[in-house]
Amino acid sequence: MSNNIENKVVLITGASSGIGQSTAELLAKKGAKIVLAARRESRLKELADKINKAGGQAIYQVTDVTNPEDSKKLVQYAKEKFGKVDAIFLNAGIMPSSPLSALHVEEWESMVDINLKGVLNGLAAVLPEFTAQKSGHVITTSSVAGLKAYPNGGVYGATKWAVRELMEVLRMESAQEGTNIRTATIYPAAINTELLNTITDTEAAKGMAALYEQYGISPEAIARIVAFALEQPADVNVSEFTVGPTSQPW
Repeated sequence: MSNNIENKVVLITGASSGIGQSTAELLAKKGAKIVLAARRESRLKELADKINKAGGQAIYQVTDVTNPEDSKKLVQYAKEKFGKVDAIFLNAGIMPSSPLSALHVEEWESMVDINLKGVLNGLAAVLPEFTAQKSGHVITTSSVAGLKAYPNGGVYGATKWAVRELMEVLRMESAQEGTNIRTATIYPAAINTELLNTITDTEAAKGMAALYEQYGISPEAIARIVAFALEQPADVNVSEFTVGPTSQPW
């Protein structure tokens, strides 16, 4: 059975674990050609091998989303190998939660560099392609912290609110410019990934661990949402998805 995902070339950042990995596996099963990007080469290789052995198509490139050149090279590599780029899932992110008064300034910088600039670098790399071909799909992982404020999440939330703004403007501008670029922003709540491993603040880490232990659900939940967005016909844009455990009161 044909679907709108079959033969689409999809780039995924933060692909070495969690949401990125689950999404890669699901889209590959649905016939997409996957380009995996993250910093950990061994994990990327392992995942690409797993997908290819299962009959899917996946390639990978070690990518640091904070480096604009890496993002450009990723898009170039996808074009060389698969001839085109149809969608990019800008999913790389870290969440070292802490109160602002703890002054974990280096972690603030890292969140801005990865969660915000990483998305901007991906956009800068892919928009020329999407604009030229008058089609393309940009999907991002924001967070419920991009919809409402949470203590310990000041800077993390700020980066995720910024992604929300960027994506809505991209949607509006592409409609005005007639480039047919679609957008989807996903706001996950407690999804069990490696995100908690980035928290160094002891108290914040304890609170988050308890929250995720009580409510956390599998990253496949987000993978299915990405697939749903991609499956829509070209004239349909579903721009926002808030997703989380049924049991979590947010």
